[in-house]
Amino acid sequence: MPDDTLTIYAQTQPDKPGVIDDRPDGTVVRWTYAELEARSNRVANLLLSLGVGPRTKVLWCGPNSPEVVAVMNATRKIGAVAVPLNYRLTPEEALYVINDSDAEVVYTDHEHVATFAGLRDQLEKVRHIIVVGGGVGGTVPDGMLGEADIAAAPADAPAAAEPGGSMIYTSGTTGKPKGAFRGHPQDPATVGALLNQFGYRPDDVYIVSGPLYHSGPSAFMAAALLYGQTIIVQRRFDAEDWLRLVDTYKASSTFSAPALIRMICALPAEVKERYDRISMRIMIANAAPWSYALKQQYVADFPPESLFEVYGSTELGVDTVLMPEDQMRKPGSCGKPAPGIEIKLDEDGEVLVKSDVVMLGYRNLPEKTAEAFTEDGWLRTGDIGAFDEDGYLSIIDRKKELIISAAGKNMSPANIEATIKSSSPLIGQACCIGDMRPYNTALIVLDADFAPAWAAQQGIEDTTLESLARDERVRAAVQQAVDAANEKLARVEQIKKFEIVAGDWLPGGDELTPTMKLKRKPIAAKYERAIDALYA
Repeated sequence: MPDDTLTIYAQTQPDKPGVIDDRPDGTVVRWTYAELEARSNRVANLLLSLGVGPRTKVLWCGPNSPEVVAVMNATRKIGAVAVPLNYRLTPEEALYVINDSDAEVVYTDHEHVATFAGLRDQLEKVRHIIVVGGGVGGTVPDGMLGEADIAAAPADAPAAAEPGGSMIYTSGTTGKPKGAFRGHPQDPATVGALLNQFGYRPDDVYIVSGPLYHSGPSAFMAAALLYGQTIIVQRRFDAEDWLRLVDTYKASSTFSAPALIRMICALPAEVKERYDRISMRIMIANAAPWSYALKQQYVADFPPESLFEVYGSTELGVDTVLMPEDQMRKPGSCGKPAPGIEIKLDEDGEVLVKSDVVMLGYRNLPEKTAEAFTEDGWLRTGDIGAFDEDGYLSIIDRKKELIISAAGKNMSPANIEATIKSSSPLIGQACCIGDMRPYNTALIVLDADFAPAWAAQQGIEDTTLESLARDERVRAAVQQAVDAANEKLARVEQIKKFEIVAGDWLPGGDELTPTMKLKRKPIAAKYERAIDALYA
């Protein structure tokens, strides 16, 4: 087995900052590569002493922190399977993931120890719980391990092991989450070619944007460690503090969902001007599609040549790349196939992918796994796509979400919704309704950042989203936006009526998955009365 990359960097650049946790309250935790290596080895050796072996499931839970970076490295070093848990789940949802994953050891931030203490009697295979972040002298519940146990473990690198992999539970829009398992080694040449396409360098500084329990932020952070870069973790996202960190540490690389960048770009100009952003070289856009309007906002605030967009998912990995020079030239496209990725369209237009970076299957769900692959090994994405004359792929809609009108016309709600949202920054979310209906309608959610600021400029006193949803001036502005969108849509696709929903739709809430996908069935049920009124 080749030497572990973290071990190599700990020897060749021991004093270089490996991971930095700089919080708004002035608390700063700085680990060099030597210290990150030692901490990761201690966690790895503690896990080994607890009986963790190859392919043993180790579940970790907590906000972004150096401790999370350490356990991700520790599990990799000993060939265990890392299972990140979304700490925003309810106890009932968390229990399902813990037991379905067959996790034997839990590694949790001290902020979430109460969750596991409350579930302890219902954990089917968990034998040990390790609590981190409370300090060596911190107290932990009886029967749990803590910082003192980690500190007592050897700091020597454990014996090299075959890759164990990871299992990330995807939220989906219906049903229980599914554990997407990756356990096969990736071709270094394929990974290297992709990262070289982005222009990764050892002197880059990677800032984690978004929680590490998601596949995108964690995968690109791992890529940064492959290059020996410094990692900046933000425990909880705050738009202005993110700019402070970029300015302070000259952060040059990140991966981000659109929601975070929308909040950053929506900050007042005088706030953004306080911070230098010129260091940003590589912004990987994904987790959900970035609208053309958001890309315009981004390139106005950051170096235009820094913006890359990728298409992929927890199951797929990264499958296409849209380069900076194509962002404005190819609106709506997600780029060309990434190195080592094969993409084709099925007879019905579904995007099929084959590569060594796709998942092996879903945990405990052989039927779902079989459904996810074709007989000859292509992974079904569930997305309907199209290639243009230059070979650029565009995602038109989800295969299972196509609207069929009462007249039998097939339409893409995602395309309609994107057209509506791009027509005005007032509109944060739009959900098109029309399946088996005589015409299309929409539920519209005001943008939580832009709408109040716009309303104040119009002299509207009450700028809460609830009040603005009822304001006739706001409705008139939204009507103008819908009219403008309708001019770009086919007649059968046009929105005939709409309802402005009071309040906001938040990731992980009733209406959106944590990755900002619309939960169409729950939305239809929750807003049934409002929808029926649109067809009265």
